[in-house]
Amino acid sequence: MQQALDLDQLRYPIGKFKWPETFILDQVQHAVNEIETTPQHLHKALKALDDDQLDTPYRPDGWTVRQVTHHLADSHMNAYIRFKLALTEDVPAIKPYLENRWAELEDNKLDVSVSLHLLEALHKRWDSVMRSMSTEDWQREFFHPQQNKNVPLYKLAALYAWHGKHHVAHITTLRHNRGW
Repeated sequence: MQQALDLDQLRYPIGKFKWPETFILDQVQHAVNEIETTPQHLHKALKALDDDQLDTPYRPDGWTVRQVTHHLADSHMNAYIRFKLALTEDVPAIKPYLENRWAELEDNKLDVSVSLHLLEALHKRWDSVMRSMSTEDWQREFFHPQQNKNVPLYKLAALYAWHGKHHVAHITTLRHNRGW
């Protein structure tokens, strides 16, 4: 039982994501602020890690720190595109992707600075879009075919505020547990 609990804590160091039930502007603004600062938190979490540390899984059978870093770039690029689609089209269907397969591709062996720089630039653009959105814009939706439902942008912002913190916590928890 203890091992399962520890594994669950390693998987979800900040807890599992909970979808917001209603639109609350203050919560959306908090999510935007969290998304804006994700690259800085990631940069701090990665500081001074060597290649052996970057290639260490954050949990048994989990991704390495390097893969987590590149996954953040992949995932947040997809989220940014979903935002732009929903803002410019009427309930567009998005294209899901197989994140585990993406994590196995060759670009996930690159230095983490590549994805960190990408995230810094991406989040500047994403932040610019989000901070210009009206209350009505936050209600705009896209259709997620795997979930067979429409997802409003205020819920996507909440998810990605959590997502960045979730993966940064994977790295910081590993650092703490290993004494790095």
